[in-house]
Amino acid sequence: MLVLTRKSNQSIMIGDNIEVSVLAIVGEKVRIGIQAPRDVPVFRKEVYLEIQDESLAAANDVTAEVDAALQGLGESVGP
Repeated sequence: MLVLTRKSNQSIMIGDNIEVSVLAIVGEKVRIGIQAPRDVPVFRKEVYLEIQDESLAAANDVTAEVDAALQGLGESVGP
């Protein structure tokens, strides 16, 4: 992990097209701004983890449905 010290109104660049700016510091809270291309998703980590969990659950549901359908096909085919 890279650790940088920045003051209010200072920025860091990630690659050539993502800028993270410190907008304000109030007590223990830091307000940041992220400027990135529209095709780069930006989420708070807790939201990102929720999205990942939902995607995994949906994939598991689809897998279970496919398995059940295949099992049903196997039962309907006679010798």
